[in-house]
Amino acid sequence: MKGSAPILRIQHLSVRYGPTVALNNVTLLQDQRSIVALLGPNGAGKSSLLKAVMGLVPTASGSVQFAYRHVTQEPPEARAHLGLAYVPEGRRVFPGLTARENLEVAAFADAAERKRRLDRVLALFPQLPPHLDRRAWQLSGGQQQMLAIGRALMTAPKLLLLDEPSIGLAPVLVEQLFTRIASLAVEGTAVLMAEQNMAAALAVAERAIVLREGRVVADDSAEAVRGRPELALSELGPA
Repeated sequence: MKGSAPILRIQHLSVRYGPTVALNNVTLLQDQRSIVALLGPNGAGKSSLLKAVMGLVPTASGSVQFAYRHVTQEPPEARAHLGLAYVPEGRRVFPGLTARENLEVAAFADAAERKRRLDRVLALFPQLPPHLDRRAWQLSGGQQQMLAIGRALMTAPKLLLLDEPSIGLAPVLVEQLFTRIASLAVEGTAVLMAEQNMAAALAVAERAIVLREGRVVADDSAEAVRGRPELALSELGPA
């Protein structure tokens, strides 16, 4: 619960792609049952930060601690076993599998636990049950995004990493999706979310971290960041 040791602790983290610095000395703490928004323009380092937390890119320096364990040198599968789940930008569902198969393939659990997780996902995303037997490629963009998040939730994560969940969605679908994301923290799953839709992200997040050119330029409550229009104009605009 909030007030206890953070579920995620990132300290002085740097990531480089050859000579390019993607993240520079980033420090971040996230409580359990919380939603933190990563804001910033394209190229700010949001996706690199999520990938570094998941172990998908190597770190040049610094450390990542998750669920009270240092995981900086751990592979992605070890981090997933501890309770990390990642939904990349662009959904990336398995198009040839049905929606049901996309969900069930992610759950390494016995039949009873798989059913419990599936029931939770379908209750969270009521748009999915009528389409469970359809191939994933046949679903709409919004349904595919819900399926991708649902697939990650089938692993019963402690922390869900979301990369641009609203991209390509109509405003009404964005509102529906973020309502569901808000409910995750209430149910016990923390969310770290990279998002360019500042208004939508700040409406559900408790904290916001603004990145620019790989550096943290603001780390404050969502309310405080929402009240700083200069961030929207200068930090989230073109670099």
